[in-house]
Amino acid sequence: MSASPQWWGPALDDDGRSLRDVLDEFIDAHEPTLTDDVTAVTALVRELAGLGIWTLGTAETAGGGGADRTLTTVAFERLGRAWPALGWAAVQAHTAIDVLAGDDRFADLVTALHVGNAAVAVADAQSLHVRLQRDGAAITGTVDRVDAAAEEPHLLVLFDGGTAALIEPAALTRDPVHRTGLGGALTRSLDIDARAAHVVDGVDVDAARVRLRLGAAAVAAGIAGAAADAAVSYAAERRQFGDTLTAIPTVRKSLMEQTSRAVLILGAVLGAAEDPIQAAAVALHALDGAIDVAADALQSHGGYGYLVEYDAERRLRDAVSLRAAADVRGQATTTARTLVGVGPAGISAKD
Repeated sequence: MSASPQWWGPALDDDGRSLRDVLDEFIDAHEPTLTDDVTAVTALVRELAGLGIWTLGTAETAGGGGADRTLTTVAFERLGRAWPALGWAAVQAHTAIDVLAGDDRFADLVTALHVGNAAVAVADAQSLHVRLQRDGAAITGTVDRVDAAAEEPHLLVLFDGGTAALIEPAALTRDPVHRTGLGGALTRSLDIDARAAHVVDGVDVDAARVRLRLGAAAVAAGIAGAAADAAVSYAAERRQFGDTLTAIPTVRKSLMEQTSRAVLILGAVLGAAEDPIQAAAVALHALDGAIDVAADALQSHGGYGYLVEYDAERRLRDAVSLRAAADVRGQATTTARTLVGVGPAGISAKD
């Protein structure tokens, strides 16, 4: 698979162009289709970590790259074009480090995250995927799905009230979950029986939610951009009735609509304030929009769009699965309570 050179955001500086080019070359040098082969997924994560990309946007004081939001978005968007499961896992790694760094209890885990030797699935207690009972540090319940691109990730749960809890893999019973796309996500459902989870106080939960939501939106922007670019390339090469498909006005109109939506998705990601409501709105728009663009791009390929050789059908499946993994609609439901000043529904808890 050749990475598309297009970048549908504002002009990049030298660092941004260099990062884009490095990732595009890395993608070109690797297998295009990622499956749930644990060895292959782990190897890719470690290679990305070795390049300094896996936790690029985390603070330098936490051992990360200290990249700004635009540069971090470039990384998530490029991963979304090739391996959105890894893009979403990298978003979660960033969020986990944001929350856990600086607490000596987690120093070894944070170091392992930076080099790709550990993974953390991040779940929001507000999510429709999450059903928990909490009594102090004791947490039990279920999480319908986590997509951490790792076989035995830790679980970090974000609660309201500035609190989070880290649950060790030994307290989690995992079962594989069938999904439509997102190859390499190693999706699992979790049964949780943590008698002594690691409770973290003083957490900026709003900032963690913003990181997750805008990160998911950036990955979706990558899917949409790659889908739109592939449709343009296919139409420019495919000939019908003695000319290319791009000679047909209705085809050009459809291609322009796909590209326009991809541009708007990425622009919204980069332009949103770091506010939970804006981030939720952008995520909803981006993940729904990526599905729409990928579906139209598949149609632009005609019957060939359903063949795995063209990647069009995979991008549509990836977009559907990414929206499910990020639980964007569940977030919209809970964030709407904040929007109108209604308190969170919460979980069963004794503090």
